[in-house]
Amino acid sequence: MNRLAWFDFGALARALALGAAGGAVFAWFEAPLAWMIGAMCVTTAGALAGIDVNIPQPLRQLMIAVLGVMLGAAFRPDIVEQAAQWGVSLSMLVVYVFTVAALVRLYFRSVAGYDRTTAYFAAIPGGLAEMITIGQAMGGDDRTIALTHASRILLVVLIVPFWFRFAAGYEPAGGVAGAALADVAAIDIAVLTLCGVAGFAGARLVRLPAAALTGPMVASAAVHFAGVTQSTPPAEIIVVAQLVVGAGVGCRFAGVPVRHVLRAVLVAAGATAIMLTTGVAFSLAEMSLIALALGIDPAFVSTHHVVRIFLVVILAPLAYRVIAARSRDRR
Repeated sequence: MNRLAWFDFGALARALALGAAGGAVFAWFEAPLAWMIGAMCVTTAGALAGIDVNIPQPLRQLMIAVLGVMLGAAFRPDIVEQAAQWGVSLSMLVVYVFTVAALVRLYFRSVAGYDRTTAYFAAIPGGLAEMITIGQAMGGDDRTIALTHASRILLVVLIVPFWFRFAAGYEPAGGVAGAALADVAAIDIAVLTLCGVAGFAGARLVRLPAAALTGPMVASAAVHFAGVTQSTPPAEIIVVAQLVVGAGVGCRFAGVPVRHVLRAVLVAAGATAIMLTTGVAFSLAEMSLIALALGIDPAFVSTHHVVRIFLVVILAPLAYRVIAARSRDRR
């Protein structure tokens, strides 16, 4: 039977409708990351209210690829000169990932009572889909890992942008980055589309971590660095991508009892506090990082995210195997 026959288009339509409504309201109030946060909040509420919602994985990956192309567009020819300033912050990022993972794992074990495997993969700061899959394969509770990560993402995306907007005084430029679709040349659309398709395919071929994001981002960075194009994905496409990705997070709460979600959010709140506090401590340890971050350089942010993804998706599972092997040897 055709695979499409098995898919519930009604659940997709409901998810997109809730996401669009939430995004529109948040955009009207000029909230930061309006289309992503609004879609995430309203879809989460709908899922917890019992509405059947679902965003299929292929559609989520397609929209993540769009965001990857957008992030890659920030890599300009002068990026090499700036990269020399990032050595310290990248080194600190490596230390941060392992430090916060150890602290949060201890928190999950001692406070939340998670088993060893579940606590480990729920504590890794990033790689939601990969941590769920790998954690389940290694004997962890995939539902607990998924709920914990989804709750953490929900809290972080709600807290951090609003903190910078309303507490730290950061004034967003307004609207969505990118030119209107009608203003982007057809050849640039073709180049950006090729970056998404070829980048994703190439990343899958070489088994690059988080292929839907990193592959298109690397391909887009290459063509922008080479001066092939200076365009970014059209604003309308970016809005749709943010909406789908935000709604996709909310859909992860579908079919989960409210009491389980409330416990997961409560537990994740503690983990989020540890992660954010540790992150602030690391940033305050090197004041030059703050000066650089205040420029809100997308390439700076993107590069650090790529390194983080590599650490959590590639090194974290390998580290767990070593830890598990040593534990067995002690018995």
